[in-house]
Amino acid sequence: MSEEAAPEKPPARPERLHQPWRGLVAGAEVVAAALAVWGAFAMWGPGVRTLTMTLSDGLVLVSTRYVGSWMTGSIALGATAVLLLVDAVREVLLAVRVRHRDDRGEGGSSGPEGSVGGSLPDLTVT
Repeated sequence: MSEEAAPEKPPARPERLHQPWRGLVAGAEVVAAALAVWGAFAMWGPGVRTLTMTLSDGLVLVSTRYVGSWMTGSIALGATAVLLLVDAVREVLLAVRVRHRDDRGEGGSSGPEGSVGGSLPDLTVT
């Protein structure tokens, strides 16, 4: 006398991706990336030092010294700026568009063409 219960659908969640405030986050990230690029250029200058030495016979020797800590900081700020810009693009895309559940088709699958939709118990072998 056991009766099989129909599987319950999970409660519908509101779309969490489409949130217009993400545009503000993207704007803040672009500003932070611009500051990081400015800081990278500011740090590069002290990382390059030119030494000039004049010998007793009048020969002038010019040497360039690269300071690794300043160069590393500059490169790290540049890499941080790139990551901030990539994330800003992602935030803008999430702020302006979202894929609706209705766009996934009949089977509920959003996979590549030819993928199997639904669940395994729904499949029958013939």
